[in-house]
Amino acid sequence: MEPSDTGRPSEVPNMSVDWVGYGYSALVASGGIMGYVKKGSVPSLAAGLLFGGIAGIGAYRTSQNPKDIWVSLAASGTLAGVMGMRFFKSRKFMPAGLIATASVLMVGKIGVGMLQTPHEP
Repeated sequence: MEPSDTGRPSEVPNMSVDWVGYGYSALVASGGIMGYVKKGSVPSLAAGLLFGGIAGIGAYRTSQNPKDIWVSLAASGTLAGVMGMRFFKSRKFMPAGLIATASVLMVGKIGVGMLQTPHEP
């Protein structure tokens, strides 16, 4: 970018906010909080806040650079596997099935984004 007459860059970089990623992060964190409030489960609270925070960092990084998907992919992929196994063992949709479904959808969103992002030669 070359500066204009005012000394500012002539082009503003196109930054899109990863709203889906932030929503997913909030869902995971609130699920951990609800597990603590309803059942007094400290592990649910810790895991929800940990993975919600990691997903939030991933959403922030993706918002800064759409090609920087690895933190988001790691968080959603891990939760898809762990919560998917819990859902298949318990057959209870709440909370394991919900988080597993949201995580699989998030992995799919990231995959579609990877296919649509232009690659440099």
